[in-house]
Amino acid sequence: MTAPLLEATNVAKVLGSGAAKVEALKNVSLTLKGGELTLLMGPSGSGKTTLLSILGCMLTPTAGTVRICGHATAGADPEDLALLRREHIGFVFQSFHLFPTLSATDNVRLALDVRGERSRSAKAKSREALARVGLPHKIKAFPGELSGGEQQRVAIARAIVGNPSIILADEPTAALDGENGQAVMKILTTIAREQGRAVLIVTHDPRLLPFADRVVHIEDGRIVREERSGAEPQ
Repeated sequence: MTAPLLEATNVAKVLGSGAAKVEALKNVSLTLKGGELTLLMGPSGSGKTTLLSILGCMLTPTAGTVRICGHATAGADPEDLALLRREHIGFVFQSFHLFPTLSATDNVRLALDVRGERSRSAKAKSREALARVGLPHKIKAFPGELSGGEQQRVAIARAIVGNPSIILADEPTAALDGENGQAVMKILTTIAREQGRAVLIVTHDPRLLPFADRVVHIEDGRIVREERSGAEPQ
């Protein structure tokens, strides 16, 4: 059995106070293992983004525990949480978050800059990451010169360039057409299965189901069921 890369146990999150108090998450437990691509699906307001933010150390839970690559987040201060994010987690967002005045290589290299890696090899690593997502010919291109699908590939390259164990993606195909969405999912599937990373994708899109090793359904802040695909991850 592969050791879990991320474990959330009995996680709860309360947002607001008084009359505005909302239980966004209620007793949620979730384990992510290397080599698996997991979809997190549920209606708007079900707690998907809140859970992703807690797993990504951007929010702290009101109750429950989270362990990332064996490190517990309980009691960690903001600096410790930032270190966990930098060392173990890569993020992919719906809106790409690329800097328009930076080339594809420099956008990817930002992920290494925040880790304090500013050596000459950082540019080479960034170009290697772009090659892994199929963009070796776009290393000097600016975001405005790239299609939406290409911009998302740059964002994925930025997420993986630091070799994180876990990739968290929030609606990574929502801004893309069907063809580009499929291409992005193939890249994320390869990252999970061939590179042994844990990939968790928040999505509303049922077209992504064939790519999943596991589908987790969340409603009203609770995980209501999980389903596995027929094929085991490689």
